[in-house]
Amino acid sequence: MAKPTPLSGFPEWLPDGRIVEQHVLDTLRHTFELHGFAGIETRAVEPLDQLLRKGETSKEVYVLSRLQEENSQIPDRQLGLHFDLTVPFARYVLENAGRIAFPFRRYQIQKVWRGERPQDGRFREFVQADIDIVGAGELPYHFEVEAPLVMAEALGALHEIGLPPVRILVNNRRVAEGFYRGVGLEDVEGVLRQIDKLDKIGPEKVSELLVTECGATDDQAKACLALASISGSDVGVIDEVRSLAESYGAVTELLETGLAELGALIAAAAQRAPGVVVADLKIARGLDYYTGSVYETVLVGHEQLGSVCSGGRYDTLASDGKNTYPGVGLSIGVSRLVSRLLSADLVQASRSVPSAVLVAVSSEEERATSDTVAAALRARDIPVEVAPSAARFGKQIKYADRRGIPFVWFPGSAGEDGVVGADQVKDIRSGDQVDADAASWAPPAEDRWPRVVPRG
Repeated sequence: MAKPTPLSGFPEWLPDGRIVEQHVLDTLRHTFELHGFAGIETRAVEPLDQLLRKGETSKEVYVLSRLQEENSQIPDRQLGLHFDLTVPFARYVLENAGRIAFPFRRYQIQKVWRGERPQDGRFREFVQADIDIVGAGELPYHFEVEAPLVMAEALGALHEIGLPPVRILVNNRRVAEGFYRGVGLEDVEGVLRQIDKLDKIGPEKVSELLVTECGATDDQAKACLALASISGSDVGVIDEVRSLAESYGAVTELLETGLAELGALIAAAAQRAPGVVVADLKIARGLDYYTGSVYETVLVGHEQLGSVCSGGRYDTLASDGKNTYPGVGLSIGVSRLVSRLLSADLVQASRSVPSAVLVAVSSEEERATSDTVAAALRARDIPVEVAPSAARFGKQIKYADRRGIPFVWFPGSAGEDGVVGADQVKDIRSGDQVDADAASWAPPAEDRWPRVVPRG
């Protein structure tokens, strides 16, 4: 069989990389549950017309033609793999609204699929971790403050393993819309989509697009770019935006509402997570369902990777025509995060296998003795494997060393007088070897399970 050709965009970590990914997922899950978020999972397949409600292009969706042919319930609707978890969650809320309590706090960790060109930190198949808080009919603004702070705490918990500090950039769509309308621009969604391209193509090209695509004058484009240039981590940002709006005669009621909300978020974040949350008026999130706060998160020192966590407030994504379920949420690109941790050599697993102990086998006739020792250790939550063959003990120790297993256990053997000697365990890193009893011995806490630690 010829050597297989890898498929780009579908990450497959080696065992030590998988340990890092699992640690990240466990840490996120633990933090989410500390804040009362309940875990759910939705199906991987959704009707294509529902997936494209966000305005994404069909090129990003993997369409499932065979499943559509076999599904007689919806013969005229195309089906596709979900490319995020927000739209499927909106459908989930509508289907289960009568069986869940609001406000509903959920987290969801699943794979998603997106048909885009693979590049650094961008994949075709990847893991996302989302939190959302959804209300029935209304959702108080304080949840827009809470959600990014929960994410800040979850990502902050990964700092001890080597994740760089995170910075959550926030804006409010009401500020942007109020300002754009105040300067006379009506195509608010179009302006937001162009402003969202600032980091990719720069202000000059965005200015051109505002004029050619959104009908802005040069002066209006200049005003939009001036607003996008404002940033800061304290409430002084609010005064700066208001002063700019006054200079253009663009103070509106909607702008003032958005500024009050943005100011409340910045003030609360300054107390609970100083320096983590920064107001950045160029954050637009070019998706048309966001209606209030919007968020993007970057790794300090690795900003070129782009946002590793984003989201915002949405009021009408989940609606059945009679009832509306507004929400706010954020999504972490876990695979992007893990990819950067591994590719930049920021973290490492203490070993690539779970086993803390290799139980040696003195002869195949006595393998049952080794199996009994292994079972006793496992019963006490110590991960163990038994040597694959009854080779010389020196070879068994080398096998453990290649696997990264720190301890080798030698079952006691009968002497010439028939008395069975004590079992012994050897730390193959230091060479220390001591008598041991499988009913009481345990490895040091730091060796029991693989750990994820910073490199260096």
